[in-house]
Amino acid sequence: MIVLVPLIKVIVVVLIVLGIVSYLVLAERKISAYMQDRIGPNRVGPKGLFQPFADIIKLVLKEMIVPENANGFIHALAPMISITVAVGALAVIPFGNYIVIGGQKISLIVANVNIGVLYILAMSSLGVYGITLSGWSSNNKYSLLGGLRSSAQMISYELSLGLSLVGVLMIDGTLQLDKITMAQSAGLWNIVYQPLGFLIFVTAAFAETNRLPFDLPEAEPELVGGYHTEYSGMRWGLFFLSEYTNMIVSSALMVALYFGGWSLPFINYAAMAPNLAALLQVVTFFAKIGVLIFVFMWVRWTLPRFRYDQLMNVGWKIMLPLAILNLLGTGAVLLAVK
Repeated sequence: MIVLVPLIKVIVVVLIVLGIVSYLVLAERKISAYMQDRIGPNRVGPKGLFQPFADIIKLVLKEMIVPENANGFIHALAPMISITVAVGALAVIPFGNYIVIGGQKISLIVANVNIGVLYILAMSSLGVYGITLSGWSSNNKYSLLGGLRSSAQMISYELSLGLSLVGVLMIDGTLQLDKITMAQSAGLWNIVYQPLGFLIFVTAAFAETNRLPFDLPEAEPELVGGYHTEYSGMRWGLFFLSEYTNMIVSSALMVALYFGGWSLPFINYAAMAPNLAALLQVVTFFAKIGVLIFVFMWVRWTLPRFRYDQLMNVGWKIMLPLAILNLLGTGAVLLAVK
């Protein structure tokens, strides 16, 4: 039973998230079509709802081509690293408090470790290996440049992203995401106390997930397709899945740290039946994630791409000083109110 419960949690979370990712692709295509006054996918199933199944079948059946002079082992390993790291970060996300089965409380977190925030930062930093190795192993100059861009971009923005979180950690005094959520449920959400930290975090999250306007590692005008130029079939699909999974992880982290997690104002979960409360918490959490993912998609189809020098200037000359300023300001306020 000790091993079975975590295993079931892992399977359920992975299946649900990968199912959501499949439909996020459809959602993005529909949103982009609406913003550009187009129809979007509407042929496969009613209103195009079965389009994700057609896309998955196409990717699975396509031949996975490996360039003649590529490093075959690393070429195959790189997308596996990307998707493993992306899915692994979901382990510490608090989707709710707990459910009751057979009189036993079961936490709605796969692994409720006391260094949850640090774990997610560590996993996100490993994601650069998948992209960099894919660019290097392909033996293609465009892929290599995309991989190098990604490594420089992630290192630059991880500093700002990590520092932007410290203010929240100072306020709540813990690295455990469920405790941060509970601290907000008893008062105001952290977005009230850390608006600058949130803006820095969400900007860095765009860069970390390689989304427009910061998708320089795969910029088609200069790099054809960037780090995954030489990928096809399901190996290319794994990069796609990891990008959307990273969006879910980033949005979930923003919800847990800044928007109260699964809590809602004026809702007393303790007065409800435990399983009803758990259901409402999970629905609330995913609804908040959905709003933030819509923002990711909205920005992609609204803003133009930065030049690479502009991207690095924003990261080092604007984001990092603001993150340090936010950290110092938070510390000064906490000292003043003690």
